Amino acid sequence: MVSEKVTIKNPTGLHLRPAGLFCKTAMQFQCSVTFKARNGSLAANAKSVLSVLGACVKSGDEIEIICDGEDESIALREMVGIVQDGLGE
Repeated sequence: MVSEKVTIKNPTGLHLRPAGLFCKTAMQFQCSVTFKARNGSLAANAKSVLSVLGACVKSGDEIEIICDGEDESIALREMVGIVQDGLGE
C-alpha cells in the first residue's frame, strides 16, 4: 500500500468533469484506488464517480490518495499527477 497527500488546485474542486477524469484514470489500474478527505474522516472509492462526487471535495482541500495492489506505485504517481495538473481545467 502506498499513499500521498495532495491539494486540489482546480478552482471548482471535484465537480462532474474533473471527477470523471479522476475516476477514468483510477479505473486504468488493477489496484484499489481510494482517497481520504476532510482530514481522513471520509473515505471514497476513486473508481466510482458517485463516490467521488459524494465526497464534496472543494478547491484547496487536501486529499490523501491510497493505492493498494499490483500496480500501486504507478497508479499513485498518475493519480497525484492529474491532481497536480489541475484535473483537466
